[in-house]
Amino acid sequence: MRPLLGCLALATLLSPSLACPSPCSCSTKKNGRLLAECAYRELRDVPRGLSPNVTILTLSANRLGRLGRASLAEVPELQSLWLGYNHIAAVEPGTFSALPQLKNLDLSHNRLADFPWQDLRNLSALQILKLSNNRLAAVPGGALRGLRELRSLWLNDNELTTLARGTFEALPALAQLQLFHNPFNCSCKLFWLKEWADSTSVVISRAGSTLCAAPARLRGRPVTDIPGRLCVAPSAQLTYLSSLAKAGPRDGPTLTLHCSVAGSPPPEIRWQIQTSGRRVDIQGPTVARDGGAKAGRQRFLAFKNGTMAIPNFGKEDEGTYTCLAVNDVGVGDVSVNVALAGSGNPAEELPRDDPHAGHPGGHSCAKGDELDPSGMGEKLLIVYHVPGQARSGAGAAEPRIRAGILLALGLLLCW
Repeated sequence: MRPLLGCLALATLLSPSLACPSPCSCSTKKNGRLLAECAYRELRDVPRGLSPNVTILTLSANRLGRLGRASLAEVPELQSLWLGYNHIAAVEPGTFSALPQLKNLDLSHNRLADFPWQDLRNLSALQILKLSNNRLAAVPGGALRGLRELRSLWLNDNELTTLARGTFEALPALAQLQLFHNPFNCSCKLFWLKEWADSTSVVISRAGSTLCAAPARLRGRPVTDIPGRLCVAPSAQLTYLSSLAKAGPRDGPTLTLHCSVAGSPPPEIRWQIQTSGRRVDIQGPTVARDGGAKAGRQRFLAFKNGTMAIPNFGKEDEGTYTCLAVNDVGVGDVSVNVALAGSGNPAEELPRDDPHAGHPGGHSCAKGDELDPSGMGEKLLIVYHVPGQARSGAGAAEPRIRAGILLALGLLLCW
C-alpha cells in the first residue's frame, strides 16, 4: 500500500507539468524539454491550458489571425515558438517580451505588415528569427540592437524598399541573412548595404536574387552591386569671402564664410553655430530667392550657394561655425572657430575666396564638383580685430548694413 501511495503522490506532483489542451499532443523530449505539438489543428487562437513548463510550442499551419498580449502568458519558459503558415496579421506589443528564454521564433508565411520590434529588447537569447514571406515594409533603425546571440535572420519575401544604415552591424553572432525577393529602391540610402556586404563574413543567402526594383537604370541589378561612382560620401571646405560690404565706422565687422561641398548625390548644406550662449541649427537657406531674409532668421544670413554672413558681428557671436554637407551616403563637416580681438582689419587662417569664382574651375556655387580633400575637417580660426568704437550705435545702422550685405552677396549667388 505504501509504494502505491508514493506513486500517487508523485503523479500528483507531476501532473501540472503534463497538462496538455485537447487539440495538442504533449511529450517530454530526451533533454527534458516539454513539447506541445499543436500544428495542423485548424486553430484560430492559441489553446488555453498549456503547462507553464512547455519549452517548445508548435502552432504552425493553423488559422491564427492575431496574437494578443496574453496569448502566451501561460508558457513563460518557451525556448522555441513556431508560428509559420498562419494568417497572423497583427501582434500586440508585449506578446513576446515576457519570453526572455526564447531562442527560436518563426513567424514566416503570415500577413504581418508590422511587428512589435520593441519586444526584441527582452529577447537577448534569440538565435533564429524568421519573418520571411510577410508584408513588412520597414525595419526600424536600431530594432535589432541587443540581439547578440542572433545567428540567422530571415527577412526575404517582404515589401522592404530600404534599410536603415547599420541595421545588421550590432549582431556579432549573425552568420546567415536572407533578404531576397524584396522591392529594394537602390538609391544611395542603401549604398551602405553594399559596403557592409563587401566587408562582412555573414552569408547573404541568394545574394544574386536580392535585386533592385528601382530606380529604372538599376532594376534587376543585385543590391550588392550598386556602382560606387553613383554614391560618393560628401565633403566640405570653408573659405573666407573678403570685403563684400563696408560697415560704418561705428559698426561691427561682418563675418562672411563660404562653404563649398562635393559628393554624389549633390549634398545639401546645413549650418551649426555654437556660441557661449546658444546653439543654432540652420537646415537650409535663410535668405529667400528675392534677397530678403526669411521670417525669424534675420540674424544669420544663409544663402543657397553656401555663403553665410553675420552683419555687425559682436562678442556674443564668437564661437564655432560648422558647415555640414549631407547626402544619402553620409555627412561631411568642417568647422571654424571665430573670435574678436581689438584693432583694425580681419586676420584669418582660412583661404580667401575669389568673389568671381562662380565660373568653371571655381567652387563658389558648385555642389557636386570634386574638391581637394587636403585640410578638410580641420578646426580653423578667424580672428576679427575691431576698432574700439565699433559696437556703439550699431542698432540704428543694422538695417543699412544688412541691405548692403544682401546686395553684395546677391551678385555672387547661383540660383
